[in-house]
Amino acid sequence: MKGAVIIDGRALAAALRQRVAAAAARLKEGAGIVPGLATILVGDDPASLSYVRSKACAAVEAGLACFEQHLPADTAEPALVAEVRRLVADERVDAILVQLPLPPQIDADRVIAAIDPAKDVDGFHPLNVGRLWRGRPGLVPCTPQACLRLIRTVRADLAGAEAVVIGRSNIVGKPAAALLLAAGCTVTLVHSQSRDKAAICRRADILVAAAGRARLVTQEWIKPGAIVIDVGINPVIGMDGKRHIVGDVDYAAARAVAGAITPVPGGVGPMTIACVLGNTLLAACRRRGIAEPAL
Repeated sequence: MKGAVIIDGRALAAALRQRVAAAAARLKEGAGIVPGLATILVGDDPASLSYVRSKACAAVEAGLACFEQHLPADTAEPALVAEVRRLVADERVDAILVQLPLPPQIDADRVIAAIDPAKDVDGFHPLNVGRLWRGRPGLVPCTPQACLRLIRTVRADLAGAEAVVIGRSNIVGKPAAALLLAAGCTVTLVHSQSRDKAAICRRADILVAAAGRARLVTQEWIKPGAIVIDVGINPVIGMDGKRHIVGDVDYAAARAVAGAITPVPGGVGPMTIACVLGNTLLAACRRRGIAEPAL
């Protein structure tokens, strides 16, 4: 059997970032508006720090304004909420991103609730969650949005496809299921309590793995010819004694049976960052009643 098509997230993300940059340039030239993204990082987690910096650099490269806030790990919840509200009131800021996870003394739900839904670039505010499930306009979570964009590069028409999402998190699993359902798929969510997970996954034309467990999905879980989207980012120590990042899918084995697959790294991650930029641009346009560009 022919090996799987490798879905190049880096190249596809670069193309989306170029479209965002072109639209941002037109917005600046035509209306004097520079979309602004504010990021808030609490603490010094290396992975979170790297991710936030990647988003900030990408925003600047796309011609967006970026406002970075780095708060100490012992920041109290009221202080963080106050910072969020300050950014909500700042007219230069069109989109606010609070990097998760937050330290244990902070209730993430309370912080997210303080964000203006119109500036909620991650789409985590309860109003945006409700709009997503009801099929109403809102800001869509970036990682699930990235998954759908990558899927559509292989299969544009998803109507009638059977999709399985592994993982039921509010950040990826549930919103990914909502997007696939809206696209016309028959959707199943597999989670820790599901029975015979492999059998359920083998039915899938589209398999989205977002469980957070290294190489959980083996070749036996995959339907021949399926589209496999690997959201996992798992650090492991390799045979060489070095730290490596692997996905939730056994990539080498899965390539032999899947029809298309995303690599880790280089798949969903770069596209997620590009979707953050896209959401920032859309937020800037929607807040001002300006026609949205096609991205």
